This record gives sequence, C-alpha cells and structure tokens, in this order.
Amino acid sequence: MTPSFPLDISRTLTPGHPNWPGDAPFVVEPGLRMAGGDTVNTGILRTSTHTGTHVDAPWHYDAAGARLHELPLDVWIGPCRVIDVRGAAEDGLVPAHVLDDLPDVLPPRLLLHTGQPAHWMTFPGDFVALSPALVVGLARRGVRLIGTDSPSVDPLESKTLDAHAVCRETGTFILEGLNLSAVPGGDYTLVCLPLPLHGADGAPARAILLPAGTATT
Repeated sequence: MTPSFPLDISRTLTPGHPNWPGDAPFVVEPGLRMAGGDTVNTGILRTSTHTGTHVDAPWHYDAAGARLHELPLDVWIGPCRVIDVRGAAEDGLVPAHVLDDLPDVLPPRLLLHTGQPAHWMTFPGDFVALSPALVVGLARRGVRLIGTDSPSVDPLESKTLDAHAVCRETGTFILEGLNLSAVPGGDYTLVCLPLPLHGADGAPARAILLPAGTATT
C-alpha cells in the first residue's frame, strides 16, 4: 500500500502518557478558561524533556556535550531511510549484522522499526535497544542521526549507557520514541522539529516523513 503523505511518526501525547520510570509525568493542567469568565482558554504544560517522541541533545549523556540550542537544525531534516528490524534482536539488542544487506553508504538519517505499537498504555520496559556495534556500523556508512521507535537506544536497566556512549564517540545524534507502526521500510525525507528549549538536554518533537527527494531547502 502506498503511504499517504505526510506520515506523522510522532507519538500523540494524551493524559497519562507513560514516561520513563522516574521522569515527570505528562500533564496539561487547566489555565485560563472562557467558561470561568476568561477571554481565552490556556493550559499549563508539565512534563519531562524526554516525553514521547523526543530528541536527545549530547548534554543529556555527556557532561561536556552540546545543549539543544547549539545543534544545527539540518541534523533533524533531510533524506532518511526506515528499516524494519522486527525479530532481529539478540539479547534485547539490534545487532550490527542487520546492516549486511544494506549499501555501504546510507542516508544521513536512519530510523529503526523495532516493533513498538502506535500507542503505549504503559511504559514498555521490554523494548529492543541498540548494540554499540550497530551504532559504529551506521556511523561508518555515513549515518549522522539514528532514530528508534523504542523509548531509548539503551536498555531500561542499563547503567553504562553503552549505545549513548558510542553515539557520543561517533558524533551520532539520537531521536527516540518514534511511531513507526504504519511505516513501510524505504527511503523518505525526515522533518523533525524539537521544541526550541534553550540550554536543554533534549525536547519533545513533532516528526513527519515526506516522499524521498522532497526539497527541504
């Protein structure tokens, strides 16, 4: 089936949206209300910078890393490829050999469909993370940004954050919590715009896919 563009690959933030254990929950509290005599309706947003579909600034996992406002926007916009790695995990990690049948040079952005559903009723603690060897292999093929439908590139219980560490070493950027449940594998144009939070370690983002070759300049 031919996709209908644009493809929204962001997770819808609904009341009670599950966040990483220990993170601030997603809440939109009522602010002004026209029903109460105010001239407009407003809301008060409270949540973690890593809610739903979000980007990681390097400062999230590197004390000397760049903060969100220091990252160029072109990291998040341009040619990308989606690959389906459902069922490929070994010991909970996507292995490097999933690249064996891929070209030696890949688009600068690669999104991994590990099998997460479109909506999370509870936090998916058994998600598939990425092997450090996979990150190295992607960087060698020209990938600057790795995206995943899992909530993190590292396992839930990881204390060493090995995949994050290799992203730091290779200069690879991270996009997590995508909704790829209805996206066929193939080439696209990614447009991912994180909230412009000055000095932040990351931010929720709206991410869409357009047909491959769509001009973004």
